[in-house]
Amino acid sequence: MVEGGGKRYYLVREDILPEAIRKTALVKELLARGEARSVHEAVEMVGLSRSAFYKYRDGVQPFYEGSGRQILTLSLLLEDRAGVLSTVLNTIAAEEGNILTINQNIPLAGVASVSLAVDTSRLMVPPEKLIASLQLIRGVRKVEVVGRTG
Repeated sequence: MVEGGGKRYYLVREDILPEAIRKTALVKELLARGEARSVHEAVEMVGLSRSAFYKYRDGVQPFYEGSGRQILTLSLLLEDRAGVLSTVLNTIAAEEGNILTINQNIPLAGVASVSLAVDTSRLMVPPEKLIASLQLIRGVRKVEVVGRTG
């Protein structure tokens, strides 16, 4: 057992892990190697639901990767206007945040729900400052942190 950041990590043999955990790791490998172009394609390839993947993805890391990544998962509500999502992504990129995943729902009543997983390990500003910057963007109605790893 290894402790880090108040979290406990275990080295566990693959064959005793639940199927959903093993498949989540496989989906991440397919995406990392470029053998699948999207989460949807990768989960289809391994026979895992997208909801199961999103439930476990931040907690499943290959042993060689360790805890080097710091991932911030955000939920945003964006107005259905051209350029809002682009401005959000450019703001993150300008601070050296690396977008790992984007999931955008179809806009309803002029608002779209978007979730982003951002690798913040090279971020030029504290995550709280990045979030504050995103909240100032015209067309961003809400920014909420739904998960952090690392």
